[in-house]
Amino acid sequence: MILLKALVIADAGFKPSINELVESHKIELVITLGDLLPIDLSGLETVPIPKIGVYGNHDTCKYMPDYNIINLHCTEFGLNGLTFTGFEGCVEYKKHSIEPMYSQKEAAKLINKLPRVDIFVTHCPPRGINDDDDIHQGWDALTKYIKHKKPKVLLHGHTYPTENNLVQQYRKTRIEYVREYRIVEL
Repeated sequence: MILLKALVIADAGFKPSINELVESHKIELVITLGDLLPIDLSGLETVPIPKIGVYGNHDTCKYMPDYNIINLHCTEFGLNGLTFTGFEGCVEYKKHSIEPMYSQKEAAKLINKLPRVDIFVTHCPPRGINDDDDIHQGWDALTKYIKHKKPKVLLHGHTYPTENNLVQQYRKTRIEYVREYRIVEL
C-alpha cells in the first residue's frame, strides 16, 4: 500500500526541473540526502509540499532554511501516518572538517537514541550495505539500528554501488540508494 510518493534528491548533479517532476509525478514529499548545491535545488523554494532532509559530508553551505527543508538530523517527522528520522554526514575520514563527519563512536551515541520509525533518511548507508572504501564506509550503529528497530525503508546516497553489488533489501528493511534523483513510493 502506497502512503506517499516522494522525490528523493542526493549528491550533486541534479538536472531536471524540480517543479516539473513534482507536478508530473504527483509528488507529495521532497527528501534531500545531502551533497547538494543551491543550483541542484533551484525552484525547490516554490514547491508547496513538505520538504525534509539531511546534510551530506560535502555540504558546507547550510541551504535547508533557504528552501524550507526540515532538517531531519536526529529528529522525528510525521506525514500521512508515516514517521521519519535522519542522520547527516558520513564516517569521519579527515580531522577538523567543517563538513558533517562523525567517528563511529560519536555516531553510535546519536543513532542509539533515535526512535523507531518507518523511514530512515541518511546520507551515509549502514556498514556493509552499499558501502565500499574508507571514505565511503557505512555506519556500524545504523546496521544495528535496522537489525533491531526494523524501519520499513532506509534512503541513502553517498556511495557508488554497482548493479552487481547493490543491496536493495536488508532483513525487513527496503534499501533505496539514490544518486541525483529518484521517485520513491513509501
